[in-house]
Formats: sequence, structure tokens, C-alpha cells
Amino acid sequence: MMLLSIVLVVWSQAASARSLPDFTELVEENADAVVNISTTSAPAAGNTRFHGLPFDERQLDQLPEFFREFFGGPQSPFGGGPGGSQPRRSMGSGFIVSTDGYVLTNNHVVEGADEIIVRLNDRRELPATLVGTDPRSDMAVLKLENGDDLPVVKTGRSKDLKVGEWVFAIGSPFGFDYTVTAGIVSALGRSLPSENYVPFIQTDVAINPGNSGGPLFNLDGEVIGINSQIYTRSGGFMGVSFAIPIDDAMSVFRQIRDKGAVSRGWLGVLIQEVNRDLAESFGLKRPRGALIAEVMDGSPAQAGGLRSGDIVLEYDGDDIHLSSDLPPMVGRTPVGESARLTVLRGGKEITLNVEIGQLPDERSAQQSAPSGGSSSTAPLGLTVEPLPSDLADSIGVSGGVVVTNVGRGPAYNAGIRARDVITEINRKAVSSVEDFRKVVRALPEGRAVSVRVVRQGRAVYLVMKP
Repeated sequence: MMLLSIVLVVWSQAASARSLPDFTELVEENADAVVNISTTSAPAAGNTRFHGLPFDERQLDQLPEFFREFFGGPQSPFGGGPGGSQPRRSMGSGFIVSTDGYVLTNNHVVEGADEIIVRLNDRRELPATLVGTDPRSDMAVLKLENGDDLPVVKTGRSKDLKVGEWVFAIGSPFGFDYTVTAGIVSALGRSLPSENYVPFIQTDVAINPGNSGGPLFNLDGEVIGINSQIYTRSGGFMGVSFAIPIDDAMSVFRQIRDKGAVSRGWLGVLIQEVNRDLAESFGLKRPRGALIAEVMDGSPAQAGGLRSGDIVLEYDGDDIHLSSDLPPMVGRTPVGESARLTVLRGGKEITLNVEIGQLPDERSAQQSAPSGGSSSTAPLGLTVEPLPSDLADSIGVSGGVVVTNVGRGPAYNAGIRARDVITEINRKAVSSVEDFRKVVRALPEGRAVSVRVVRQGRAVYLVMKP
């Protein structure tokens, strides 16, 4: 009996070992096309952030002594430390995507570089020119000079990825060339505060400074992402890493190579998440879709008939589960093409065809303070006044009321604050103090209602329970 138990344990361990992926052949087949990228740029007086690395002085102090010396000492390959006069240096990773020498990496690896050197696995060092960058997606395209017989990676399709799938990375963390780390896909379609047009791949692959710009492979040996960002409190790996999907990366690459610039689709709306209370107030059975809080003047959305208060449920036949699903879909749509949107308006689903425009430069939100006037109180715990015409013009609204004071009550609990401009309550337009009183008197008791407010030039929907 004991012998049988031992045999079963050994068999179980062997079966478990066989179920784990073997990366050896995959690494051998792909390592030659992965490159180390080093840059040199002129020193910046008073600059306390290391170029190309997510370290500041506080984070540097938290590193082990060896790494502090490596990154911050006078002989460091990354410069002479904060405030030093040595040339700034950065180090990252990249990979070759064509036999004629095009290399993909992150923009923050080469940003501001005066000289870019690419080192191959066979120890060749080749100068590279910067073809173009796209800071919005943190991508850069390089072209190797005098390269021949260059190895290239195979690119896969990131849209075929599944959560839980094994992936591995090759890069140069902390300058240690051709380091291999592995893990699984933790989540897909992550929207980060720094960029909502890139649906990042989240993994638990160990990614550290120096891995930036390197490839993320699947078990078919295909590149399915570019390692770009990490979530960290210490400057090092904490199990949360983010990669640019290769589908988006190759689209950026082709545009930079062929046109020298990147254009993205633009709808011209401000959106927010639909939570449980908002879903209830808009008549949805469950939270889903992207709630349009504001439609910009002169935007494709305005021309296509979208309105604030619409909830986008589908975009060209694809369901919108989270509001973060919408921007990447719009961004990937070619400029000038029409997109079919299914929206919820007034409790009914309607279909709109909107011609997508080109994403413009970032617009600064206008801010203005309300002027004085006669006030009116309401049983929601807040005081409102007529909306001055100059404020209405500055924030782009045609009507509403200004909140001058908020006490404890339903309005305060909903998040309404002084200086907010209320333009809609329970999907009823509010153009004046009289409109406000009339709508408030008709509010249902004990049921969540939506309130559209404009705050510092930006519209947002809040949920209030009278």
C-alpha cells in the first residue's frame, strides 16, 4: 500500500511538471530579435528624475545599496545622479519587426535622446535613427543603420488573448540583458489614468525598469504586447504589469512608418461609468454601457445626434460593458468612417450613425466663478441662483442654475457642491430657477434620480435619492 502511495505521488508530480510550459525553445527561437536600447542625451540642470526610468530620489533611496550605486552613482550608466553634469543615459528594450531594420520600443525609453544605440544578441551595436513617436500610446519606432541579415519576431493577435493564458517577456531589467520572466495574463482591456485610448494587457510577468519596450510573447512564440508600465510603490515589480496590445502597436507602427504621424478616431464626448444607482435611475436592469456626460460643440457626436444623458450600449455591434471599452474602439476607427451606435435614450434603445472625426490636441477645461444674484432654496438641502450669461458662455451651456450653498441632505450625499452648475435632474432639463423648483417638486420619493452637473467646465452625472 505504501509503495502504491509513493508511485501515485511521483506520478502526480511528474504529471504536474508536464502540464507547466517549457519556455526553453521559445526563448532560443526569439531572443535574437530582442534588442537592448541605450540612449545618451545632454544633461538637464536641476532634473531629479532619471530619464527613461520610473525612479525619483525617494524611490532610489528604497533600493538595495547595489542598485542605488548602479543607477545613481557617478559611474552609473544612467547618469551622474540628481543635479549632476554628466550626460543623461537611459536603458530599455525593444524588438525588430522587419528585416530592413525597424524596431519598436517605448517612447519614454528614447524621449529626448541625442544618440540611440541598439545592441543585438550577437553583441553587434548599431546606431539607430528615430523615425517617429506616439506619446499617447507611449510608442516609438526606430530604424537601424547598416543592419543586414537581421532576425525578426513573429507578431500574433492580441485580440485572441484570454485571461489566464501563459505569457513570457524578454528584456533588460536593471541593465541585465536578455532576462526572461514568465507569468499569466491577469486581465484585458485595462484603462489607465495616463491613457484611455490603449486597452492595456495586465500580467503578473516580472517587469522592471529596463524591460520597457520589450516584447511580451505567447506560447506560440508570437509577440502579443509591448511591456510598457508597472504599478509600483517601491520602483520595482509588484505583480502588476501592463503591456500595449500588439494589434494597437502595429497600427501605430504602420502609421508612423508610412505617414510619419498617428491619427485616431474621435467622437467628442465626455463619458463616465454607469454604476448601480445610475443604472437604476436610467432604467437599466444592470450597470453597463458608457454614459455621455457632455457632448462637445462642433464634435462628430453632436453632428451625429448624440446627447448628454445617452448611454452607449453598443459600438459597431460590439457590446460596451464598461465605459473604458468605448475610447479604444473609437480610436481604432479610421477617420471619416461611420460607426453604428446603439444608445439608450429615454428608456428606449435607438441606433445612430456617427461619422468619426480625428482626435485633436488636448483641450484645456475652462473655469469660471459664478456671479451674484437672487437665490432660491429647495428641499434638497441646497441653494441655487440663476446662471449668469458670462458663466454659461464660458462653460458652453445654454441654461441651468448655480449652486451657491449645500447643507446636509440628499444633494450633499450625492456629491453636489457649491459652484456646481445643475443642468438636468431626473432627465428633465433645468434652464432656470423656476424649472428647478418644478422638477424638484415632481421628484419621486425614495428612488434614485440622476443629476447632471457641470463642474469646472466638465459635465458629470451624479445620483441623488430624495
